Amino acid sequence: MPVANVAPPIVLASGSQTRARMLRAAGVHFTVDAPHVDESMLKDAMKAEAATAQDTAMALAELKAVRKSPEHQGALVIGADQILVCEDTWFDKPGDLDAARGTLAALSGRAHTLQTAAVIVLDDAVIWRHSVRATLTMRELAPTSIDRYLTQVGTAALSSVGAYQIEGHGAQLFLRIEGDYFSILGLPLLPVLDFLRVRGAIES
Repeated sequence: MPVANVAPPIVLASGSQTRARMLRAAGVHFTVDAPHVDESMLKDAMKAEAATAQDTAMALAELKAVRKSPEHQGALVIGADQILVCEDTWFDKPGDLDAARGTLAALSGRAHTLQTAAVIVLDDAVIWRHSVRATLTMRELAPTSIDRYLTQVGTAALSSVGAYQIEGHGAQLFLRIEGDYFSILGLPLLPVLDFLRVRGAIES
């Protein structure tokens, strides 16, 4: 009797609720196992070596997936990361609402880029990589506009590297957005889904 093909399990090596929501909404069955990674240390080291934001986002995504792969042999482990760059400054997720206010003030009236990377690891080996860049132009924001926005969204602003969520109130902060919507949210969803189909992890 022929043996039925068994779809490999999928693991999301990320604590991002947004990434998990995107995969669930797309009908993907997976488990979440977020690694403990000192992102700031790796970013600082790569910046000191003049690495690009693209290379750094990719390295962080790979580190997350590789870190968790030994615990999930036979599984496709997805790692992802995102770096925001504005006028050569790299931004991290704000730690509190005051930091979020500062981030929005720094981005106000300027264009910035989001470099998003995703990596899939199987049995400790990287089998797929993808990166994409988006450019977002924020409108001029008065301090009162920033305060009103942060009052509306509260601590949700702390979950985004730019202190905004374009899927909600954050859309009103922008004049122009150029790039893949899902990648701006933190995961190049369509390429990820395409690869998962190729590997038989989800139905085609």
